[in-house]
Amino acid sequence: MVQDIYVIDNSSELTKKLKKIFEHDKQEYHLKNIATEEIEVALRNIPALIIIDEDHTEKNIIEFCNGVRANEDNCITPIIVVSSNREREHRRDVLKAEVDYYIKKPIDDEYIYYTIKNITGLISKNRRISPLTGLPGNVQIQAEMKKRLLNKEIFAILYFDLDNFKAYNDVYGFANGDEIIKFTARTISKHIHLIEDSNNFIGHIGGDDFIAIIGKTDYDKVCQNIILEFDKCIVNYYNEIDNERGYVEVANRRGIIEQFPLTTISIAVVEVDYKTYKSTLEIGEIGAQVKHQAKTIMGSTYIINKRKF
Repeated sequence: MVQDIYVIDNSSELTKKLKKIFEHDKQEYHLKNIATEEIEVALRNIPALIIIDEDHTEKNIIEFCNGVRANEDNCITPIIVVSSNREREHRRDVLKAEVDYYIKKPIDDEYIYYTIKNITGLISKNRRISPLTGLPGNVQIQAEMKKRLLNKEIFAILYFDLDNFKAYNDVYGFANGDEIIKFTARTISKHIHLIEDSNNFIGHIGGDDFIAIIGKTDYDKVCQNIILEFDKCIVNYYNEIDNERGYVEVANRRGIIEQFPLTTISIAVVEVDYKTYKSTLEIGEIGAQVKHQAKTIMGSTYIINKRKF
Protein backbone atom coordinates (compact mmCIF):
# COMPACT_ATOMS: atom_id res chain seq x y z
CA MET A 1 0.00 0.00 0.00
CA VAL A 2 1.37 3.43 -0.99
CA GLN A 3 2.06 5.75 1.95
CA ASP A 4 0.91 9.33 1.28
CA ILE A 5 3.18 11.85 3.02
CA TYR A 6 2.19 15.52 2.99
CA VAL A 7 5.00 18.06 3.31
CA ILE A 8 3.71 21.46 4.46
CA ASP A 9 6.29 23.67 2.83
CA ASN A 10 5.51 26.92 1.03
CA SER A 11 8.95 26.94 -0.61
CA SER A 12 8.89 23.26 -1.71
CA GLU A 13 12.60 23.02 -0.78
CA LEU A 14 12.07 20.36 1.87
CA THR A 15 9.78 18.39 -0.43
CA LYS A 16 12.44 18.27 -3.14
CA LYS A 17 15.05 17.14 -0.64
CA LEU A 18 12.84 14.37 0.74
CA LYS A 19 11.92 13.15 -2.75
CA LYS A 20 15.61 12.81 -3.48
CA ILE A 21 16.17 10.90 -0.22
CA PHE A 22 13.28 8.55 -1.03
CA GLU A 23 14.11 8.26 -4.72
CA HIS A 24 14.51 4.48 -4.50
CA ASP A 25 11.31 4.10 -2.41
CA LYS A 26 8.96 6.20 -4.55
CA GLN A 27 6.76 3.15 -5.25
CA GLU A 28 6.09 2.90 -1.51
CA TYR A 29 6.12 6.56 -0.45
CA HIS A 30 4.28 9.35 -2.24
CA LEU A 31 5.54 12.76 -1.09
CA LYS A 32 3.29 15.67 -1.92
CA ASN A 33 4.04 19.34 -1.37
CA ILE A 34 1.18 21.22 0.32
CA ALA A 35 0.98 24.98 0.76
CA THR A 36 -0.19 26.23 4.15
CA GLU A 37 -3.51 27.50 2.83
CA GLU A 38 -4.26 24.10 1.22
CA ILE A 39 -4.13 22.11 4.44
CA GLU A 40 -7.90 21.76 4.98
CA VAL A 41 -8.40 20.28 1.52
CA ALA A 42 -5.36 18.04 1.91
CA LEU A 43 -6.53 16.59 5.24
CA ARG A 44 -9.58 15.10 3.56
CA ASN A 45 -7.32 12.42 2.11
CA ILE A 46 -5.93 11.28 5.48
CA PRO A 47 -2.18 11.08 4.84
CA ALA A 48 0.02 8.51 6.56
CA LEU A 49 2.30 11.30 7.83
CA ILE A 50 2.48 15.10 7.90
CA ILE A 51 5.87 16.86 7.81
CA ILE A 52 5.93 20.61 8.48
CA ASP A 53 8.81 22.89 7.55
CA GLU A 54 8.42 25.57 10.21
CA ASP A 55 10.83 27.91 8.41
CA HIS A 56 8.51 28.05 5.41
CA THR A 57 5.11 27.98 7.11
CA GLU A 58 3.33 31.30 7.47
CA LYS A 59 1.16 30.32 10.44
CA ASN A 60 2.10 29.91 14.08
CA ILE A 61 3.43 26.36 14.24
CA ILE A 62 1.73 25.44 17.52
CA GLU A 63 -1.67 26.75 16.42
CA PHE A 64 -1.20 25.02 13.09
CA CYS A 65 -0.44 21.63 14.70
CA ASN A 66 -3.37 22.02 17.10
CA GLY A 67 -5.59 22.62 14.07
CA VAL A 68 -4.42 19.37 12.47
CA ARG A 69 -5.04 17.47 15.70
CA ALA A 70 -8.54 18.96 15.92
CA ASN A 71 -9.41 17.32 12.60
CA GLU A 72 -11.34 14.19 13.60
CA ASP A 73 -10.01 11.98 10.81
CA ASN A 74 -6.39 13.01 11.36
CA CYS A 75 -6.29 13.04 15.14
CA ILE A 76 -3.86 10.10 15.11
CA THR A 77 -1.89 11.11 12.02
CA PRO A 78 1.76 11.51 13.10
CA ILE A 79 3.41 14.92 12.68
CA ILE A 80 7.08 15.79 12.21
CA VAL A 81 8.22 19.40 12.53
CA VAL A 82 11.48 20.36 10.81
CA SER A 83 12.91 23.67 11.99
CA SER A 84 16.06 25.76 12.32
CA ASN A 85 14.81 27.02 15.70
CA ARG A 86 17.09 25.33 18.21
CA GLU A 87 15.68 26.91 21.39
CA ARG A 88 14.86 24.27 23.99
CA GLU A 89 11.67 26.01 25.17
CA HIS A 90 10.35 26.24 21.62
CA ARG A 91 10.99 22.55 20.95
CA ARG A 92 9.21 21.69 24.19
CA ASP A 93 6.17 23.82 23.32
CA VAL A 94 5.92 22.26 19.86
CA LEU A 95 6.08 18.74 21.29
CA LYS A 96 3.38 19.70 23.81
CA ALA A 97 1.14 20.35 20.78
CA GLU A 98 1.20 16.55 20.23
CA VAL A 99 3.89 16.70 17.57
CA ASP A 100 5.63 13.33 17.39
CA TYR A 101 9.11 14.42 16.31
CA TYR A 102 11.02 17.68 16.19
CA ILE A 103 13.99 17.55 13.80
CA LYS A 104 16.54 20.36 13.84
CA LYS A 105 18.16 21.68 10.70
CA PRO A 106 20.47 20.97 8.98
CA ILE A 107 18.80 17.64 8.22
CA ASP A 108 20.75 14.41 8.39
CA ASP A 109 19.49 12.39 5.39
CA GLU A 110 19.76 8.96 7.02
CA TYR A 111 18.22 10.15 10.28
CA ILE A 112 15.09 11.59 8.66
CA TYR A 113 14.86 8.64 6.25
CA TYR A 114 14.66 6.04 9.01
CA THR A 115 12.52 8.26 11.20
CA ILE A 116 9.89 8.50 8.45
CA LYS A 117 10.06 4.78 7.66
CA ASN A 118 9.69 3.82 11.34
CA ILE A 119 6.80 6.22 12.00
CA THR A 120 4.80 5.18 8.94
CA GLY A 121 5.46 1.53 9.73
CA LEU A 122 4.21 1.94 13.28
CA ILE A 123 1.05 3.86 12.36
CA SER A 124 0.28 1.30 9.67
CA LYS A 125 0.40 -1.45 12.28
CA ASN A 126 -1.66 0.52 14.79
CA ARG A 127 -4.37 1.26 12.27
CA ARG A 128 -4.78 -2.45 11.62
CA ILE A 129 -6.78 -2.77 14.76
CA SER A 130 -8.11 -6.27 14.05
CA PRO A 131 -5.48 -8.68 15.38
CA LEU A 132 -7.45 -11.58 13.88
CA THR A 133 -7.63 -10.47 10.24
CA GLY A 134 -5.07 -7.66 10.02
CA LEU A 135 -7.70 -5.42 8.39
CA PRO A 136 -8.55 -1.80 9.31
CA GLY A 137 -11.42 -1.35 11.78
CA ASN A 138 -14.27 1.08 12.23
CA VAL A 139 -12.21 4.26 12.70
CA GLN A 140 -10.49 3.81 9.35
CA ILE A 141 -13.67 2.55 7.66
CA GLN A 142 -15.58 5.71 8.60
CA ALA A 143 -12.66 7.93 7.63
CA GLU A 144 -12.36 6.22 4.23
CA MET A 145 -16.06 6.69 3.51
CA LYS A 146 -15.98 10.35 4.56
CA LYS A 147 -12.89 10.98 2.43
CA ARG A 148 -14.58 9.69 -0.71
CA LEU A 149 -17.77 11.65 -0.07
CA LEU A 150 -15.80 14.87 0.49
CA ASN A 151 -13.83 14.23 -2.70
CA LYS A 152 -17.12 13.77 -4.58
CA GLU A 153 -16.28 10.29 -5.78
CA ILE A 154 -18.68 7.74 -7.21
CA PHE A 155 -18.04 4.39 -5.56
CA ALA A 156 -19.70 1.31 -4.12
CA ILE A 157 -19.69 -0.24 -0.67
CA LEU A 158 -19.96 -4.00 -0.28
CA TYR A 159 -21.21 -5.23 3.09
CA PHE A 160 -20.44 -8.87 3.94
CA ASP A 161 -22.14 -10.92 6.64
CA LEU A 162 -22.06 -14.64 7.44
CA ASP A 163 -25.28 -16.61 7.87
CA ASN A 164 -25.73 -19.27 10.59
CA PHE A 165 -22.30 -18.46 11.96
CA LYS A 166 -23.44 -18.50 15.59
CA ALA A 167 -24.62 -22.06 15.18
CA TYR A 168 -21.18 -22.99 13.84
CA ASN A 169 -19.51 -21.46 16.89
CA ASP A 170 -21.90 -23.31 19.20
CA VAL A 171 -20.93 -26.65 17.66
CA TYR A 172 -17.26 -26.23 16.70
CA GLY A 173 -16.12 -23.59 19.19
CA PHE A 174 -14.76 -20.07 18.86
CA ALA A 175 -11.24 -21.13 17.87
CA ASN A 176 -12.60 -22.85 14.75
CA GLY A 177 -14.96 -19.91 14.24
CA ASP A 178 -11.94 -17.61 14.13
CA GLU A 179 -10.52 -19.73 11.32
CA ILE A 180 -13.68 -19.10 9.28
CA ILE A 181 -13.37 -15.36 9.98
CA LYS A 182 -9.78 -15.40 8.69
CA PHE A 183 -10.79 -17.50 5.67
CA THR A 184 -13.57 -14.99 4.89
CA ALA A 185 -11.12 -12.08 5.14
CA ARG A 186 -8.70 -13.81 2.77
CA THR A 187 -11.43 -14.62 0.26
CA ILE A 188 -12.81 -11.08 0.20
CA SER A 189 -9.33 -9.53 0.00
CA LYS A 190 -8.26 -11.82 -2.82
CA HIS A 191 -11.15 -10.93 -5.11
CA ILE A 192 -11.29 -7.22 -4.23
CA HIS A 193 -7.58 -6.87 -4.98
CA LEU A 194 -8.10 -8.56 -8.36
CA ILE A 195 -10.09 -5.48 -9.42
CA GLU A 196 -7.87 -3.17 -11.45
CA ASP A 197 -8.11 -0.25 -9.05
CA SER A 198 -5.39 0.55 -6.53
CA ASN A 199 -7.84 2.69 -4.55
CA ASN A 200 -9.83 -0.25 -3.19
CA PHE A 201 -10.32 -0.59 0.58
CA ILE A 202 -11.21 -3.59 2.75
CA GLY A 203 -12.18 -3.35 6.41
CA HIS A 204 -13.25 -5.61 9.27
CA ILE A 205 -16.25 -4.09 11.04
CA GLY A 206 -16.10 -6.77 13.71
CA GLY A 207 -17.16 -10.38 14.28
CA ASP A 208 -18.34 -11.82 10.96
CA ASP A 209 -19.03 -8.42 9.36
CA PHE A 210 -16.73 -7.05 6.67
CA ILE A 211 -16.79 -4.13 4.26
CA ALA A 212 -15.15 -3.26 0.95
CA ILE A 213 -15.09 0.13 -0.79
CA ILE A 214 -14.42 0.05 -4.53
CA GLY A 215 -14.86 2.14 -7.66
CA LYS A 216 -17.57 1.45 -10.22
CA THR A 217 -17.10 -1.99 -11.74
CA ASP A 218 -18.93 -5.22 -12.57
CA TYR A 219 -20.36 -5.86 -9.10
CA ASP A 220 -22.18 -9.00 -10.22
CA LYS A 221 -18.92 -10.64 -11.25
CA VAL A 222 -17.11 -9.63 -8.05
CA CYS A 223 -19.90 -10.95 -5.81
CA GLN A 224 -20.31 -14.15 -7.81
CA ASN A 225 -16.61 -14.94 -7.59
CA ILE A 226 -16.51 -14.35 -3.82
CA ILE A 227 -19.57 -16.54 -3.30
CA LEU A 228 -18.22 -19.27 -5.57
CA GLU A 229 -14.95 -19.55 -3.63
CA PHE A 230 -16.64 -19.21 -0.24
CA ASP A 231 -19.16 -21.98 -0.89
CA LYS A 232 -16.48 -24.23 -2.37
CA CYS A 233 -14.12 -23.92 0.59
CA ILE A 234 -16.46 -23.53 3.58
CA VAL A 235 -17.05 -27.32 3.64
CA ASN A 236 -13.44 -27.74 4.75
CA TYR A 237 -14.42 -26.31 8.13
CA TYR A 238 -17.11 -28.95 8.82
CA ASN A 239 -16.79 -32.64 9.62
CA GLU A 240 -17.94 -35.31 7.19
CA ILE A 241 -21.26 -35.97 8.94
CA ASP A 242 -22.38 -32.32 8.91
CA ASN A 243 -21.26 -31.91 5.30
CA GLU A 244 -23.27 -34.94 4.15
CA ARG A 245 -26.50 -33.84 5.80
CA GLY A 246 -25.94 -30.12 5.05
CA TYR A 247 -26.69 -28.80 8.54
CA VAL A 248 -25.57 -28.76 12.17
CA GLU A 249 -27.68 -29.59 15.20
CA VAL A 250 -27.77 -27.16 18.12
CA ALA A 251 -29.77 -27.35 21.36
CA ASN A 252 -31.68 -24.15 22.12
CA ARG A 253 -32.25 -22.71 25.61
CA ARG A 254 -35.09 -25.13 26.18
CA GLY A 255 -32.95 -28.10 25.26
CA ILE A 256 -34.75 -28.66 21.98
CA ILE A 257 -32.49 -29.68 19.08
CA GLU A 258 -32.62 -27.29 16.12
CA GLN A 259 -31.12 -27.67 12.67
CA PHE A 260 -29.08 -24.89 11.05
CA PRO A 261 -27.74 -24.93 7.47
CA LEU A 262 -24.01 -24.68 6.82
CA THR A 263 -22.56 -21.17 6.98
CA THR A 264 -23.12 -19.04 3.88
CA ILE A 265 -22.27 -15.46 2.97
CA SER A 266 -24.61 -12.54 2.22
CA ILE A 267 -23.39 -9.49 0.30
CA ALA A 268 -25.14 -6.13 0.10
CA VAL A 269 -23.85 -3.70 -2.53
CA VAL A 270 -24.70 0.01 -2.23
CA GLU A 271 -23.78 2.32 -5.09
CA VAL A 272 -22.84 5.71 -3.66
CA ASP A 273 -23.01 9.10 -5.31
CA TYR A 274 -22.16 12.25 -3.34
CA LYS A 275 -25.29 13.89 -4.81
CA THR A 276 -27.48 11.21 -3.23
CA TYR A 277 -25.74 10.52 0.08
CA LYS A 278 -24.61 13.33 2.34
CA SER A 279 -23.17 11.32 5.24
CA THR A 280 -21.78 7.92 6.18
CA LEU A 281 -24.84 7.46 8.41
CA GLU A 282 -27.17 7.58 5.39
CA ILE A 283 -25.02 5.04 3.57
CA GLY A 284 -24.99 2.75 6.60
CA GLU A 285 -28.79 2.85 6.89
CA ILE A 286 -29.27 1.82 3.26
CA GLY A 287 -26.56 -0.82 3.64
CA ALA A 288 -28.36 -2.34 6.63
CA GLN A 289 -31.62 -2.50 4.67
CA VAL A 290 -30.02 -4.15 1.66
CA LYS A 291 -28.11 -6.61 3.83
CA HIS A 292 -31.34 -7.55 5.61
CA GLN A 293 -32.93 -8.31 2.23
CA ALA A 294 -29.97 -10.48 1.25
CA LYS A 295 -30.09 -12.44 4.51
CA THR A 296 -33.76 -13.36 3.95
CA ILE A 297 -32.68 -15.44 0.94
CA MET A 298 -31.47 -18.98 1.64
CA GLY A 299 -27.85 -19.73 0.80
CA SER A 300 -25.06 -17.42 -0.27
CA THR A 301 -26.41 -14.46 -2.18
CA TYR A 302 -25.96 -10.81 -3.05
CA ILE A 303 -28.21 -7.83 -3.72
CA ILE A 304 -27.17 -4.64 -5.50
CA ASN A 305 -28.86 -1.38 -4.54
CA LYS A 306 -28.43 0.76 -7.64
CA ARG A 307 -28.87 4.52 -7.71
CA LYS A 308 -29.44 6.71 -10.74
CA PHE A 309 -26.50 9.03 -11.14
